[in-house]
Amino acid sequence: MSGETHHGHDHAPVHGHHDAHDHHGGASHGSRREYWIGFLLSVLLTAPAFALVMTGIIPDPRVTAGIVMALAMVQIVVHMIYFLHMNTKSENGWTMLALIFTAIIVLIVIAGSLWVMYHMNLNMMPGMGGEMSSGGM
Repeated sequence: MSGETHHGHDHAPVHGHHDAHDHHGGASHGSRREYWIGFLLSVLLTAPAFALVMTGIIPDPRVTAGIVMALAMVQIVVHMIYFLHMNTKSENGWTMLALIFTAIIVLIVIAGSLWVMYHMNLNMMPGMGGEMSSGGM
């Protein structure tokens, strides 16, 4: 009874063999090493972005924003791989397919929103030197 649980199964580790009661759909839990790698990569991606914004070393804010967004996208991938354990083997590939579909929808929504806001600003905002700024009504 020493190596058995209340179900009567022996849960000694077997290399390369999954338990019949594995409910994770083929997704493995990360090792401590993988979590440390993910943590270090997250810090290495966060520190430069923070330094760029706080020091103002790049004078053009659009360039700084672009670099920070690129670092953020890489960090999203790091989090998905090292912390969420997403890969093509998880749940027979359906997790990755759902992620790709979600990313496409998010890109469409963001691009559409930016397009609408740009054209609303371009076509609907009053001019800077118009009747309101002349002083008389």
